[in-house]
Amino acid sequence: MNFHRLIFVALLSTLAACDGLPGKPNPADRYVRPTEVKDFDKLYAMNCSGCHGTNGRLGPAVPIGDPIYLALAKPAHIESITQNGVKGTTMPAFAIEAGGTLTDEQIAIIAKGLAKKWGGDPPPIMIANAPPLAVQQANSAGIPDRGAKSFKRFCGSCHGAEGRGTNIAGSVVEPPYLGLVSNQNLRTNTIVGRRDLGMPDWREVGDRPMTNQEITDVVAWLAAQRPQSPSRIVAN
Repeated sequence: MNFHRLIFVALLSTLAACDGLPGKPNPADRYVRPTEVKDFDKLYAMNCSGCHGTNGRLGPAVPIGDPIYLALAKPAHIESITQNGVKGTTMPAFAIEAGGTLTDEQIAIIAKGLAKKWGGDPPPIMIANAPPLAVQQANSAGIPDRGAKSFKRFCGSCHGAEGRGTNIAGSVVEPPYLGLVSNQNLRTNTIVGRRDLGMPDWREVGDRPMTNQEITDVVAWLAAQRPQSPSRIVAN
């Protein structure tokens, strides 16, 4: 009986010693299913940084790390576009039910994490006077001819009177560019600016802030120059 007990104790000791053997995986390094990742930094790096930049800036897409953008684009809005994507742009749908790879919980973590990490605290007056991010407001469609004049007044000093670029900023009327961006992207950039690239927001582009109608007209003018067959022009 004592012999059997000694064998049992010896086996337990051997098993315990295995935990300290070289090569045993660290629990923290074990594989985690993509749907089980709940850390904002990891989710952002895996799904967003390629287009929006490592720190939410300096990427080819909207700088979602900008506090002004985050003050205007609330988490619910960000959740919606992350779930469903943005039609006509390279922004895909990330929700699993839409063919993506993220759960609703993960999308919510990203949306709330953006506000928490980069949201800042813009002055309330800035938010009160900010134009809506929607492309068009009810009964307020943009007028391209009027937008051409507003573009020249507010944007021409950097992009040129006709938008073809200067030594300060590049062209915004090239067919490949307009063929790849949506009206919403044009509007968002006009309102929020690309402060990571030196482009001011709607308050700082002229001798006064742009109005909602002026922004809508500028977007309409730019959109009117978009090629009818973007894919063909981009391919060529």
